[in-house]
Amino acid sequence: MLSVLLLGLLAACGSSDDSSADVACELPDPAGGSTAVTESGVPAWYDNAKFGIMIHWGVWTVPAWAETSLDPERVADPDDPLYLLAPGGVENFMRHNPYTEWYENSLAIEGTATQAYHRETFGADFDYREFQAPFESRSSGWRADEWADLFDRAHARYVVLVSKHHDGYTLWPSAVENPARSGWFSPRDVVGELTSAVRERCMRMGLYYSGGIDWSFAGPPIENAVEFLLSVPAGQVYADYFEAQYRELIELHRPAVLWNDISAPELANLGNLFDDYRAAVPDGVVNDRWGFGPIELPPHFRSVEYDVSDGIADDKWEAVQGIGKTFGFNRNQPLEDYGTAEQYIHLLVDVVSKNGNLLLNVGPMDDGTIPTQQVEILRALGDWLDLYGEAIFDTRPWSRFAGTTNQGIGVRFTRSLDRETVYAVLLGSPAGASIALLDFPETPASVRLLASDEELAWRRSGTGVVIELPSVLPEHPAHALAISLE
Repeated sequence: MLSVLLLGLLAACGSSDDSSADVACELPDPAGGSTAVTESGVPAWYDNAKFGIMIHWGVWTVPAWAETSLDPERVADPDDPLYLLAPGGVENFMRHNPYTEWYENSLAIEGTATQAYHRETFGADFDYREFQAPFESRSSGWRADEWADLFDRAHARYVVLVSKHHDGYTLWPSAVENPARSGWFSPRDVVGELTSAVRERCMRMGLYYSGGIDWSFAGPPIENAVEFLLSVPAGQVYADYFEAQYRELIELHRPAVLWNDISAPELANLGNLFDDYRAAVPDGVVNDRWGFGPIELPPHFRSVEYDVSDGIADDKWEAVQGIGKTFGFNRNQPLEDYGTAEQYIHLLVDVVSKNGNLLLNVGPMDDGTIPTQQVEILRALGDWLDLYGEAIFDTRPWSRFAGTTNQGIGVRFTRSLDRETVYAVLLGSPAGASIALLDFPETPASVRLLASDEELAWRRSGTGVVIELPSVLPEHPAHALAISLE
């Protein structure tokens, strides 16, 4: 994966409330699913889902090393000198790439820290492809049920697995032979096993596929913006391979999400591919990373990487972010870089208030173990959603996304599908016997605390509302109030 801002550089050279939540356990055959959509044309299940899990797992998890000098969130900041669109920004990013899944590219760039680490650890003559055998050996004990149980525990409603990343290695034994690297696939059907486990737990299953970069066809390095532009493998051979593998995935697994990355080969017949996908999965969704111009099927959502919309977006979007500063597991990452549960709970609330979904990524180790820090964060998210999920799932943005309190605590708003309830999520734990929502001229009919369902007394104070709190309020990363309006 790469910052969406870099994709922007290359590109430059409403909702319906009458739909009910549509969970995967009601759809044992995804082809028979509901086709209910919002006013903007997004399948209702996706708009209602709000929270998904992405998984980056592959051959690169054997070396599992990348620099940590660049912060993916900061390079998306126009005020940062390392900003990708600044002069030399792309070159700097590639030389100090924080993403371990780009290991093969970083290794091919002369003088990088990754190259120095590789030579010291594995030897200068150790080819990247030699990581295949140890990955397949070490991952033999992986169990799909363990991942699916964790994602279910976190209350994710959909999962997106990286089925093939930029190195071209597929996590299923594809019948479509790679003409450039024979046998460059997992003999174990990771895609199929995880798809079954996820659906058994009533979550939807989506698949990521790197369409625009495949180093088995067009080898690295990519060192600058021009080389990135030219990185999509040219010719009919790769276009046919790309389309055949997508069709294989669709036929075998009926993915609820087609999550393409970077671009698609120019000679691919996307129109026919999308038509056949819609026929196979009527309520399937596709993202926006299929090319740098118009595509045959308008995307259902925009994917934004390590960034968040400034306000309520008119179109549906998805915030994609790792738990930490990378997507793939990085043994070089300091523990503090994983962040805190509070950080990701606040991120989820912020994204949903602005008409987005959060796709939060985990990066398992080569044996399939998800790092303890990521597990703890996902469990904390699940604990919080146990109490406050009503303010997140099956909601829509309100007339405004943000507010504040008299204690300086930030507030994010959502609303129920029937428009009768506004949810005010406090991004912090209030102190004292009461709290005031400032600049809240609407008149409540009632106010309740979601964690306990306790009804709270309130009174008007100027243009705000003062709400009486319980005598004992638990220490939670965020609290939510359900405000029924007159």
